[in-house]
Amino acid sequence: MRHLRTGLKYIVLFLALIFSAFYVACKSDQKITVIKLGHGLDPSHPVHMAMEFLAERVAEKSAGRMRIDIYPSEQLGSERECLELLQIGSLAMTKVSCSVIEGFVPEMSVLSLPYLFQDEAHRFRVFEGEIGRELLLAGEKYWLRGLCYYDAGTRSFYTVDRPILSPEDLAGLKIRTQESPTSMRMVQALGGSATPIAWGELYSALQQGVVDGAENNPPSFHLSRHYEVCKFYSLDEHTGVPDVLVISTKIWEDLTPEFQQLLQEAANESEMHQKELWKEATQKALEEVQKAGVTIYHPDKTPFISRVEAIYSEYKSQPCIYDLIQRIRKLK
Repeated sequence: MRHLRTGLKYIVLFLALIFSAFYVACKSDQKITVIKLGHGLDPSHPVHMAMEFLAERVAEKSAGRMRIDIYPSEQLGSERECLELLQIGSLAMTKVSCSVIEGFVPEMSVLSLPYLFQDEAHRFRVFEGEIGRELLLAGEKYWLRGLCYYDAGTRSFYTVDRPILSPEDLAGLKIRTQESPTSMRMVQALGGSATPIAWGELYSALQQGVVDGAENNPPSFHLSRHYEVCKFYSLDEHTGVPDVLVISTKIWEDLTPEFQQLLQEAANESEMHQKELWKEATQKALEEVQKAGVTIYHPDKTPFISRVEAIYSEYKSQPCIYDLIQRIRKLK
């Protein structure tokens, strides 16, 4: 089965290479610049809705001369595969978790650190300020340019057999993480066994006992239907990892200055729009999973914070990341 999945992934990549990520279509006498955007979320997800808003604003701002075609639900590959396609210019844009892009842009790993942000307001000051902008552009040397952040709330643990009320409850449990060294290190520091699994394979992994639990935000927990298997959701809110809208620098540099400007403006507008969508989706998700029989817990965060603090001292040997940590923590 593993060989079959691998083969299918290569077929997807091959097909993506065949079909241009960026092309000019002719409609009557009008040339239309078309950009392809692939991502892994379900169309009902608020982040997908924000990207639809982005596409609408691009069409309006360009008077129909520019179009974004969106391919959700991993149609063009996993988050990692989409980033690889961006690097070679075979896909124009994608949306990925910051935890995944850290494997391509090391500086981004800082946003995956546990309990980095004081609260929601602090988180948005980082994303929307100087530090956030620096990080979006840090990937340009890797052919990846960030356009904006999409709020992904805070991530917490959900499990099959028992709630996580303290770090000790994670002992002996296999917890799915993203393909992120920082996320894996966090779970290990808290006492669990970090197990990276692709998002699309997680439901069956929970169902079959491959892993004992996972960690994610409320809308993703709800829309993935993981609540059908995991009936314990402990809101320890260990990370506030955002999603990032990324464009291939190869495609970006082919755009005219006018199209670059209007695309960036539309991305900024979609970022603000998505924040409101996210608030609504989070409230709805928590209500719906409780109706479905999930028990929600609010554990004391203090012991969790204490257990992960040692992770920060490890970055003293990486001055670039350690400096970012200090700047973020000092930001008022």
